[in-house]
Amino acid sequence: MIIIGHEDIPYRPLYYVESIEEIKETPPGSTLWLGPLSGSKEIARHCFENGLGYAVMAESVNDALKANALHAQYIVVPMELAREIQKIAETYLFDAKILLPVDEESEMEEAAKAGIDGVLFQKAVITG
Repeated sequence: MIIIGHEDIPYRPLYYVESIEEIKETPPGSTLWLGPLSGSKEIARHCFENGLGYAVMAESVNDALKANALHAQYIVVPMELAREIQKIAETYLFDAKILLPVDEESEMEEAAKAGIDGVLFQKAVITG
């Protein structure tokens, strides 16, 4: 299981960007956090075209399919869609990993029991 942002486990943070220009302000080799795909398609396309690692929130199955096609490294999904999207990811052998956003360590167990690839703690995302 992938665990990003837990205080006991070393991790590389994700850097939140709202524009292509902001990518230049992140450290080289960073994984970018784009937020919901619906509002960041242009940035996702830029990342795809330039081989940049990024994570994006999928709010639907279609979002997850598009994010994988655009070579997202991580697709963050709400719990109500997590099992369905994880099954689709396994069926179609997504390269992207499916992550569940969590606030507390106790939520990791629920994600593990559901077979989700991993979890993302909010503190792993650096904003501003």
